Amino acid sequence: MTAVCVAGTLGCKKMTESEPLELIEKDLIFDSKDSLGVNAERFLNNIYSGLPNGFNRISSNMLDAGTDDAIPNANGDAVQYFSNGGISPTNVVDDVWAKNYANIRKVNVFLANINVVPLNIAGLKDRWKAEARCLRAMSYFELIKRWGGVPLIGDKVYDANETITVSRNTYQQCVDYILSELNAAMPYLLTANGSVNGTFAANYYGRFGRGAAMALKSRLLLYAASPLNNPSNTLTKWADAAAAAKAVMDSVTLGKFTYKLNDAATTAHYTTTTLAGVAPSASLSAYVTNVNKFLSVFTTNSNNEIILPYMTTTNSTVEAINDPVGYTRASSTSGKTNPTQELVNEYEMSNGKMIGESGSGYTITNPYFNRDPRFPATIMFDGLYWLNRKVQTTDGGLDRPFGYGRVTKGETRTGYYLRKFMTSNSSATSYANYPHVFPIMRYAEILLNYAEAQNEAVGPDNTVYNAVNAIRARVGMPNLPTGLTQAEMRTRIRHERRVEFAFEEQRFWDIRRWKIAETVLNGKLHGIQGVVSGSTTNYTIVDAADAKFDANKMYLFPIPFNELVSNKSMVQNPNW
Repeated sequence: MTAVCVAGTLGCKKMTESEPLELIEKDLIFDSKDSLGVNAERFLNNIYSGLPNGFNRISSNMLDAGTDDAIPNANGDAVQYFSNGGISPTNVVDDVWAKNYANIRKVNVFLANINVVPLNIAGLKDRWKAEARCLRAMSYFELIKRWGGVPLIGDKVYDANETITVSRNTYQQCVDYILSELNAAMPYLLTANGSVNGTFAANYYGRFGRGAAMALKSRLLLYAASPLNNPSNTLTKWADAAAAAKAVMDSVTLGKFTYKLNDAATTAHYTTTTLAGVAPSASLSAYVTNVNKFLSVFTTNSNNEIILPYMTTTNSTVEAINDPVGYTRASSTSGKTNPTQELVNEYEMSNGKMIGESGSGYTITNPYFNRDPRFPATIMFDGLYWLNRKVQTTDGGLDRPFGYGRVTKGETRTGYYLRKFMTSNSSATSYANYPHVFPIMRYAEILLNYAEAQNEAVGPDNTVYNAVNAIRARVGMPNLPTGLTQAEMRTRIRHERRVEFAFEEQRFWDIRRWKIAETVLNGKLHGIQGVVSGSTTNYTIVDAADAKFDANKMYLFPIPFNELVSNKSMVQNPNW
């Protein structure tokens, strides 16, 4: 059982999870005679269960279905309120306010009581405290990226019936607090996630190591330096963000951390037979390897690229929710998240050219041929092999039986389905349980965090090129052209983040911190219609959904109405 797969009961004493762990009598959890700290560690493990889990968590959709990258297959699903203006203080989609403050309370309970436990392993208590502080820092980060400044409550543990009257701190005060917590915790954490004295230990994988704390610091400072939170474009904030990312990279170079881009096709998701026709025959073998390398990041239970995972027990939920609808094992909720044509168009051709560039080789008659290997590893399109046959999303096909514009739920609304995270070990008629690890943070992000921050701080120097090119080289994409201006490099880095991190809950926050949501989420989102005529399929780009984003208020979530009522000192975000 990994750290964040929460245990069922606490020791042999009569305690069950029917009651919240933090409400169980504290002397049973923080036992003055428990030299191994068994119950206290299980309490800590329970806090880990509050880490962000990105698998289909909003109306069974990925969060990206509320961006320009995807829409839900049912046009009434709540996630689409993010892209059509449907959220309000009484309808806060992705409302994790209470969840994160509950997690903060658990940490405070843990820190207030752990000293009574007589742990007999030197340094273990300090490490547990450090992990708890990192978990609290993560909860605050999850709050401020949605709402801006929130109340900082320090180590206080509020009673269940206590009236809470506490004002919001500023965004910068929250950033400074999170940063101080991470810096204070780092010396006491394991050097690398999943490693004890340099040796990998499976039971530590998924816990906050020093590298995970440094990665969260990198993300925190990048967000703080971005246009949403740094309107004056203070360059020292970008320099601080670059330094935080480089500290992780330097630790890898020095051998302190074992993080790296996954460069092994651990699982053979595809073969030259199943991907025949997707790439030229002369380069097909290498292309297949690159697709499999990328997919293996997300279907390998533990690997050196994922810095902080959300761990789950083996399951088939991801497949059940996202499977194309024509497979006989599919449930009524299949095919939920539908990628848009906007995302599809973002994937370059294998020669490094965008599909609209002269000499790219792109043609609408064969639109999915010879694209960035991350494309077939991320999106299911018409003709991509899945399990025992090719996906059929033409009008009347097995996976789009009614066809474009004829239904509002139950099949793809864009002509595409999600591929990323899906395992290939099930049959055409039944699911097989498999480990699914959501990458909260991975090493590829550190490289692109560095590239973005360094480019903004000093411009596109060689270190910026090296970081971006490493991401591209992993999947066989050519290096960026030399001589890019700072603005051109900015565009390239944003592009790279979009295709590399699709459906990993990055795009949703990126378009907000860059303040481009008002541009990319106003107007129409598109899909594709395929119509079979004899032996030919004719493809047409079509409207899929309207998009609306109010820049006057939607860059921050509204404070939930019940928080305004229960805390008289709470102030609503502007224009909500």
